[in-house]
Amino acid sequence: MHDILYHRHHLDSYDHLEFPGVVPRTFIGAFIVSVFASPVVSIISCLGFPKVYSLVAARLVLGCIILSTLRFFRIQIKKKFGNQVETFFVLFTSLQFHFLFYCTRPLPNILALGLVNLAYGNWLKGNFYPALSFLIFATVIFRCDTMLLLGPIGLELLLTKSISFWKALKYCVGTALLAVGLTIFVDSIMWKKFVWPEFEVFWFNSILNRSSDWGTHSIHWYFTSALPRSLLVAYPLSLLGTLVDRRVPFFIVPVLSFVILYSKLPHKELRFIISSVPMFNLSAAVAASRIYNNRKKTIWKLVNMVMLAFFAISAGCTVVTFMASYYNYPSGYALKRLHQIGHPANVAGEEWVHIDTFGAMNGISRFCEDDFPWRYSKEEEIVVEELRNRNFTYLVNEHSSVDGYKCLFYEEGFERLELRRGFPPIVLVKKAKVYLHREMKKEDPFHKKWPGC
Repeated sequence: MHDILYHRHHLDSYDHLEFPGVVPRTFIGAFIVSVFASPVVSIISCLGFPKVYSLVAARLVLGCIILSTLRFFRIQIKKKFGNQVETFFVLFTSLQFHFLFYCTRPLPNILALGLVNLAYGNWLKGNFYPALSFLIFATVIFRCDTMLLLGPIGLELLLTKSISFWKALKYCVGTALLAVGLTIFVDSIMWKKFVWPEFEVFWFNSILNRSSDWGTHSIHWYFTSALPRSLLVAYPLSLLGTLVDRRVPFFIVPVLSFVILYSKLPHKELRFIISSVPMFNLSAAVAASRIYNNRKKTIWKLVNMVMLAFFAISAGCTVVTFMASYYNYPSGYALKRLHQIGHPANVAGEEWVHIDTFGAMNGISRFCEDDFPWRYSKEEEIVVEELRNRNFTYLVNEHSSVDGYKCLFYEEGFERLELRRGFPPIVLVKKAKVYLHREMKKEDPFHKKWPGC
């Protein structure tokens, strides 16, 4: 989004050709967000504000787009299940930090989430063919693994005779060809080669199974860690929802199948199954509504009290998670601290800053970069011993010491939660995560006494 907003049609200034990443990604989502964010970004630039404000604007635009699709889903919930279920759905969603946090992250999973929300809404509405079309667009353009959701939903619709096989086939093939043509046309121009990004992602992750290079989890991780952390009180209630309303399993079984199928992939992250959260929240809202309506009955009264207690615990977990997330971007703080020192007028040369993979993943984006004399490199696969032979003035990385460089300061990041006696009973434990180094051969132009490492 940064390059679209600031470099526009000057493709040679884009950094994706120099630092392409492991697999190519589509530009279509970035174009959509940039179109809506560009007026605000233009005002920010005219007023001379730092580019990081443009990042805030872009993420707010993305958040509004995703929440608007979630609003469509919410409206269909209201029409099918009533006002009370809708209210509980909103309450569950507002208590879930991870879901709302991800709604503003410019990731392919989140762009696909917007289309999945529209598919869910049409599914509830009874518009089955448009629902399948949205899922196909999400699969072909943004996240190929959405096919694991498309398959169970399509199979259920066929088995329940909700759709005609031949009509669905024509719908799906036509939509797929349109989506493939769109992504190949746009992304081949942007990548300067013939490319279908999501096909390459599918080949890399599924056929070659290379995603496991980035870590693996046990097969039950989504059900024992990711979903409990993201759903909170909605997790147990989503199971109850399938029992108290016969309409719910029709919507939950395909989504549950999606998570089960995804569990076979060794590399797991919450964002991979984030599109399942809205439907689990619907099931939980149905259960919560039933509990609330029967709260005056003896057994249900106890269940209602337990539910309220879990609501309170969920709110507390959200607050703690929010506080912890504030310290999850040490690289961004390190780079901001370096920029804030200023640049003396008597230094005319460029100041090269190398950012390693860890640094790039923990708070640094192109929106954090400043203009001349600062220059930045995200070149990967450079061994630590080789850095002293490169022309880097500063290093932002995870190493406390680097030969040929002096560590100027470090930034702490969130490490873990710790229980203790007294108030508050839970404290956030931080530790040094990112270090900023300066080349020893070059004189410190700032003449500043650094805290060191």
